[in-house]
Amino acid sequence: MRAPRATTIAGVTAGSDSVLDLLPMVFAAPNDALAGAKGVLGTDPEPLHASVAHQVIGIWQRDFGDLRIALRHLRRARDLAARADSAEREADVLATLGVALVHAGRTRQGLEAFERGVARGVGHTRARVLFRRAYVWWVLGHHREALDDVRKAIPVLRQAGDVIWTARALTLRATVHLALGSVDRAEADFGAAELLWETTGQEHDKADAVESRGLAAFRAGDIPAALRLLDEAEERYAKLGTPTFMLSIRRCDVLMAAGLAPEALAEADAAIRVLDEIGGQSTRKAELLLAAARAARLADDPHTAIARAAVAEKLFAAQRRTWWETHARLVATEARFTAGRSTGRLVADAVATAQRLTALGSPSAPEASLLAGRIALTLGWTEDAERHLSAAARSRHGGPPLARMTGWAAQALRHRAAGSSRGVLEACRRGLDVLDDHRMTLGAPELRARATAQGAELAAMAQQASLATGGPRRLLVWSERWRATVLTAPPTRPPADPALLSALTAFRVSAAQAEDARTEGRPLLALEREQRRLEREIRSRTLHLRGEAGGDGHRFDPARLLERLGDGHGDGEARLVELAVLDGRVQVLLCGEGRVRRFEAGPLTEAVAEAEYIQAALRRLAHPGAEARLPLVEAAGRRLEELLLGAAARHLGSGPVVVVPPGALHRVTWALLPSLRERVLSVSPSASSWLRARETEPPRRGRHVLVRGPGLASGGAEVPELAELTELVHRYGRTTVLEYDDARVPRVLEALDGAALAHLAAHGTFRADSPLFSSLRMADGPLIVHDFERLARSPYRIILSSCDTARLASVGADELLGLVTALLPLGTAGVVASSAPVNDAAVVPLMLALHKGLAAGLTLAEALRDARAAVPRDAVHLATGWAFAAFGAA
Repeated sequence: MRAPRATTIAGVTAGSDSVLDLLPMVFAAPNDALAGAKGVLGTDPEPLHASVAHQVIGIWQRDFGDLRIALRHLRRARDLAARADSAEREADVLATLGVALVHAGRTRQGLEAFERGVARGVGHTRARVLFRRAYVWWVLGHHREALDDVRKAIPVLRQAGDVIWTARALTLRATVHLALGSVDRAEADFGAAELLWETTGQEHDKADAVESRGLAAFRAGDIPAALRLLDEAEERYAKLGTPTFMLSIRRCDVLMAAGLAPEALAEADAAIRVLDEIGGQSTRKAELLLAAARAARLADDPHTAIARAAVAEKLFAAQRRTWWETHARLVATEARFTAGRSTGRLVADAVATAQRLTALGSPSAPEASLLAGRIALTLGWTEDAERHLSAAARSRHGGPPLARMTGWAAQALRHRAAGSSRGVLEACRRGLDVLDDHRMTLGAPELRARATAQGAELAAMAQQASLATGGPRRLLVWSERWRATVLTAPPTRPPADPALLSALTAFRVSAAQAEDARTEGRPLLALEREQRRLEREIRSRTLHLRGEAGGDGHRFDPARLLERLGDGHGDGEARLVELAVLDGRVQVLLCGEGRVRRFEAGPLTEAVAEAEYIQAALRRLAHPGAEARLPLVEAAGRRLEELLLGAAARHLGSGPVVVVPPGALHRVTWALLPSLRERVLSVSPSASSWLRARETEPPRRGRHVLVRGPGLASGGAEVPELAELTELVHRYGRTTVLEYDDARVPRVLEALDGAALAHLAAHGTFRADSPLFSSLRMADGPLIVHDFERLARSPYRIILSSCDTARLASVGADELLGLVTALLPLGTAGVVASSAPVNDAAVVPLMLALHKGLAAGLTLAEALRDARAAVPRDAVHLATGWAFAAFGAA
């Protein structure tokens, strides 16, 4: 880690009164204070001033450097204060030393130092000592003792007119209130402290105040505000050159609540490495290990969680931090249960942890009771389970959203154990309503999608209860309740943020430079590093967006769906096939002819494996010379149909079919299935999103936009031909054609906004690691999903004629992120895109045939069906046709 910059302070000498000014300067300009203290020690100062200088260096090393060096300087400062025969000086140093000893894990010695400091200090100095002891009590998890000391300190500090220390004490009291779940009291104290900080030049303390407001926003359930404030605090700390270990711990908490557990784990592990390198505070290391353990458990890595929690628990025990030790034990017990261990001993551990957390006043106590109830249910101990679940269920009526979710999950489990399907469904409904309210505070589609993972268990329990006691229609309602929820409301538009727009432009330039360097064989490392930095900045700014709109105002109505399916279709009444997965098997819900029917199909794991095999085969068929594989691919299609549709395949009728797959099946090549191959076929993330697309009105005076990006093997040859196609000119009038240098992202976005039909022939890149950075290559760099989100209205119909443009990332409970799902909430009613690599040359005739169908008044699905039939029947053209799918209902 780069050492913070140090500068000198003119005029600070051992004989100057300004030596005492170095102490408040440690948290105003830390590096300047450090330089000043070193300057004092170079002048052979008297013991009193030398004590101050050593204390300043000790504070700097304690909070920003090596704790071992800090302890040496602070002990020297204590001894010099005693030599100076200054009780006040000695009391102040003892308090600083006490904090350092506790952070070093020497809790008994630290508390003894505080006892001596409280005894030596009087009045104003004693109040400062009490404040620091209150801080140590908070670190140790002794919240009542912390409140006692800080309440004694605040009146004395106020009476002395000590603005800085009063603000610190108010901030600490607010932090303790948050730990005990008293958000309103915390916000009042944070507000009062912030007003005081504005009157000072304490830049580090001001950064800490911003960080604290981020913590308060998180506790109040406002994740976007928490992320924004923590990022702002990090920028302030960076200007001061100081480490941010406490901020990392808090950001881990926020990231986990936002469904970003893998990122939280990476952040915690990175901070631990830095802390080890500088010999930093062992108390912070233990807290970071606990954060890493929690993140690993949420990221479905229970073995890593167990290992991290074990080390954290050991450190907390050595540091005499019972509060923290108990929370580490909770995480370890949860991880062992997740790893498949269910024993009476584990129940006892969970119960003991719940009791201890309750005694400590921890808001996590219901979580421990819920865990004890789960384990007891697994063992068949129904009476014990009822007792623990009843305790956990009490949290459903108050507190932050995720705490109420814990209560409703416990209530649902109670009803399931009692055999009450009605009770299960009611508890699941109430719990998901709570999470809905929470999700809609999130503006970023990624956060909304990932937040659904917290409701996955409730949604699954409701589906199981519906399957056991209700008809197919009820199962359909619950299948829709927690599917593709990101599409249920318009996304929050990114603000006209100059910094965000600048980052998007810089990212585009950097990506284009990297592509050129890759082509020319030049070094890429620096360019790729800059791209990653810009990606982090763009993503960070979009995650700050707060939700503005609610849902679409009504619940899914099966009757409305059946009515729309029966609306006039020339090819007969449509069918909608929604696939749900319960207990590992595919359930087929066939909607049409005024009813919903259920069929059971095959195991999900086998279907996913078959779909992946077909994807790999299509990749080979995209190149000439692989014709021998065609019969194998067609045979795989027959097997996949049996696994996915089962007996339902014989009841599809003769009309169009809409397929609504779960996230795990988004890569299925639906047009390859025998019963769907010759049909008008479309795909939708949910029945609700299909209904919205069906009812979306096209723009009255829409235009036709053709875009040709660089680097295609075919040169995007269909674009000039489409521009001259008589039928299209007659139907759409003026056509906007953007190619070569005209196909630049700002110009393309301007043309796409509000278009009736857009055709983009451009290289597509899918980013599984970050799906909202999936892109289409334009003349000036990538056009990414975040760019599309800036459109007032995306094109009514859009055709993406390149590889992998329909690939999506499955996140959360049953959500999909990618180009297609980004377009649908923005006003697009229909998309044609490919889910596999395609042969560029074979795409050209398929696209020409598709557009001729559209010009004749067909829908995208109808035109794509006819286009597949119009192209040559060789393996390359067949595979190309199968790779494309129509999404939506336009």
